[in-house]
Amino acid sequence: MPEPAFSTQPATPAAVRPRSLSIATQPDGGRSIVVVRGELDLQAANELGAALRRALKSAAEGIDLDMRGVTFCDCSALNVLLAVREQALAESRTVTIQSPSPVTERLLALTGTLSLFTAETDDGIDHQLGVEVVQLRRAMQTRPTIDLARGVLMATFGLSPQDAWHVLVMVSQHTNTKLHRLAQDLVTAVQGEPLPDSVQRQVAAAVARLSESDGPGAQGDGEV
Repeated sequence: MPEPAFSTQPATPAAVRPRSLSIATQPDGGRSIVVVRGELDLQAANELGAALRRALKSAAEGIDLDMRGVTFCDCSALNVLLAVREQALAESRTVTIQSPSPVTERLLALTGTLSLFTAETDDGIDHQLGVEVVQLRRAMQTRPTIDLARGVLMATFGLSPQDAWHVLVMVSQHTNTKLHRLAQDLVTAVQGEPLPDSVQRQVAAAVARLSESDGPGAQGDGEV
């Protein structure tokens, strides 16, 4: 009888972590500067989106984000950034990230969207906009698969949404695999296709590292 793709044992409830988010906007000529501090997760996505849309509405040229104080950023926040950028492009404005934090820069690099939020000169801007639209659409298309993979890890190991995201990022880096490809492999594994041994080892190692940092009993036992 084949082994289940993941544990049928109920996930251990993850500890609720305190949420911290600060968003401040100030005008700068024809642009608005938006300073973001704290954690950008699913809970904060709506607040971030509303703040960015308000800033964009009052800025004739676009908005510049200062995200050096962002300590956590996942795909829900990235989806907001992409949607606001698409709106800005349609209105002949731009959205740039002037000061990304390490976690923000890593997310953008892993998803291939870093160049979308980098200021460009006038040379070749039409070509760049065409490339940006293609990259933006691709990033938004891969978001559901990444969310599904995060759900698999949460159900299998009893992880919180943030810890499941950290596992995805760590495994992506250690296996030199694009985030969306890793996510697809994890989702496929639930349907019966086994993960490569190297990926399974990296997933187990990443969960173990989280378990050590959170203390005993923080994660459930599971197999992907």
